[in-house]
Amino acid sequence: MANSITNGVRQSRLFTKTRKEAPTDEVSRSAELLIRGGFINKEMAGVYDYLPLGMRVIAKIEDIIREEMNMIGGQEISMSSLQRQELWQKHFNQDRWDDSKVDIWFKTKLKDGSEKGLAFTHEEPISNMMEQFVSSYRDLPFSVYQFQTKFRNETRAKSGIMRTREFVMKDLYSFSKNEKEHLVFYEKAKQAYVNIFKRVGIGHVTYLTFASGGVFSKFSHEFQTVTPSGEDTIYINKNDNIAINKEVFTDDVKKDLNLKGDFKEEKSVEVGNIFTLGTKFSEPHLVFEDENGAKSPVFMGSYGIGPARLMGTIVEVLSDDKGIIWPESVAPFAVHLLLLGDDKSVAKEAEEVYESLLKNNIEVLFDDRSGVTAGEKFADSDLLGIPLRAVVSLRSIKEGGIEIKKRGEAKGKIVSLDELLKIIKPKVK
Repeated sequence: MANSITNGVRQSRLFTKTRKEAPTDEVSRSAELLIRGGFINKEMAGVYDYLPLGMRVIAKIEDIIREEMNMIGGQEISMSSLQRQELWQKHFNQDRWDDSKVDIWFKTKLKDGSEKGLAFTHEEPISNMMEQFVSSYRDLPFSVYQFQTKFRNETRAKSGIMRTREFVMKDLYSFSKNEKEHLVFYEKAKQAYVNIFKRVGIGHVTYLTFASGGVFSKFSHEFQTVTPSGEDTIYINKNDNIAINKEVFTDDVKKDLNLKGDFKEEKSVEVGNIFTLGTKFSEPHLVFEDENGAKSPVFMGSYGIGPARLMGTIVEVLSDDKGIIWPESVAPFAVHLLLLGDDKSVAKEAEEVYESLLKNNIEVLFDDRSGVTAGEKFADSDLLGIPLRAVVSLRSIKEGGIEIKKRGEAKGKIVSLDELLKIIKPKVK
């Protein structure tokens, strides 16, 4: 979690280094910037490692999601990635295990010859597990969620960390007595998702989007973020601030939803989804007894967000030709402190600023590297995208202190150390 992260890191001791170029086979703008900045490392198409800077961002995104899930009553668990063949076949027949019906399975064999699946979803295992804990109407409703590794054998994995073969998913599952009770929770989850996207800085370009409900319901809801690099196409109704996925965009659907006016076509990336599952995954095994002794299947819902996909989307939306522009809520550090030049008095002053920031519980990356030019440090700072840059140099000291500049602003200003602390401290929890 973010609150366990060390506040200060010296850039001279950071094992990762910025790069001028990304791998030649990387076509995603967000992955290119994250690789160049040392946030992630590409192992192969669709598979990435998360490095110290990237882990700091992911931890903060997960903490925001965790807070919102806890506020609507979600309880955190962690389930195994290994899944049993007999579980899928027992409750859901052969189809969902059959590679010809579900073509994204990764499977492996144990030494005893039995075949196991590497989880691409958890509806089956979680409904099976809940048989042990649900028997009466008194046990319902409740919801559980996890941050857990999923594996999907994607045919196409060319969108950086937004479409990968191995990724962490926050998946929440709700369990209710009936559809009416389910819909109460569903609306709470919908609002929690709106809150998440606002908090991570992309709420202004993220739309609640009507999409296919599949076999479960007439519609599901996606949260789609507008970006030219998106793989999806949506039609946005500005009057109601909602959208319809291209796959279900028809006159009949617009009439069903009572949406009038013009729709604007946009490319987008799906950053979250919520589904009404109904009783598909609970019949016939996950049942409860009501007040009159009658048995009914539990009514389920599922709610997903991929933290890494969200991280990539933030970079796609919030970057410029120089690099990333992190929102304060998920930035790896609050301040990027730069020491310029080799003058010992300047170095002493920069060390004092660094120690003062740490004493005030402010997260700071201190670029104390020697043998690196001012131009290189400025370029690296722009690439890394930390919200506030603070420069200590002979010039800044002569002019009265520290030169500060927000990422994305053209000009900076000179402030004293006390002024710097006052600017940042109110934003620190």
